Amino acid sequence: MTDTETNGVLLSVNNIEVIYDRVILVLKGVSLEVPDGRIVALLGANGAGKTTTIKAISNLLRAERGDVTKGTIVFQDRRVDRLNPSVLVKMGVVQVMEGRHCFEHLTVEENLLTGAYLRRDGNAAIRQSLEKVYHYFPRLKERRTSQAGYISGGEQQMTAIGRALMAHPSMMLLDEPSMGLAPQLVEEIFEIVAELNRKERVSILLAEQNTMAALKYADYGYILENGRVVMDGDAGSLRENEDVKEFYLGFSAEGRKSFREVKHYRRRKRWL
Repeated sequence: MTDTETNGVLLSVNNIEVIYDRVILVLKGVSLEVPDGRIVALLGANGAGKTTTIKAISNLLRAERGDVTKGTIVFQDRRVDRLNPSVLVKMGVVQVMEGRHCFEHLTVEENLLTGAYLRRDGNAAIRQSLEKVYHYFPRLKERRTSQAGYISGGEQQMTAIGRALMAHPSMMLLDEPSMGLAPQLVEEIFEIVAELNRKERVSILLAEQNTMAALKYADYGYILENGRVVMDGDAGSLRENEDVKEFYLGFSAEGRKSFREVKHYRRRKRWL
């Protein structure tokens, strides 16, 4: 990455291999970097390996009988791929899982406060963080006494991100935050994420199928296909790349084209 020297590498994933149930090879030599204070997009179609990569970093694979069998994951110059997930949260790495996971029986504010469970800096600091969440997500302040199971999908996604912010992270792993949301809500949430990155200096690894939205806000991007990184570059160059336009944004020199209409071997031949 071009900015590594000036920003420093916060997270480094080095040639990892992930196997489920001891037989199913899902990731095959994936490497990526997230510089301090940057937004990095992890792009690809459904099943490409984005969620597996995120869970490998957050150490949540073992709950699903998965394991990092090769390679290393380094955060702040410390190898972390064998740590307990709670230790990683204490270090500042927090995952916002795919699917807007909220405690449906709790209120919005109670959900947010669960994000501060591991903090030991006192109630005053936690209340200050809560007000910060309400500053970035004013809609949550209006709905703070509502049960999370009865708020909208967009509000649940805001709650999930706000809960992660309550852990006082230095890095967020966002897994498909746009899933199931209307385009207007997607833009609103991505604008808030970008503001968190700028003002709070929270580094972000963003796993997304919505390539157009992700590259609008990211600094750098990696494209996964069948468990391998097949392309990477700064967000601007990826937006202008003809392969990316054709296969992920739906445009080509001949006009609009469906990704499913392009044979797999043709895509692989272009990128390898």
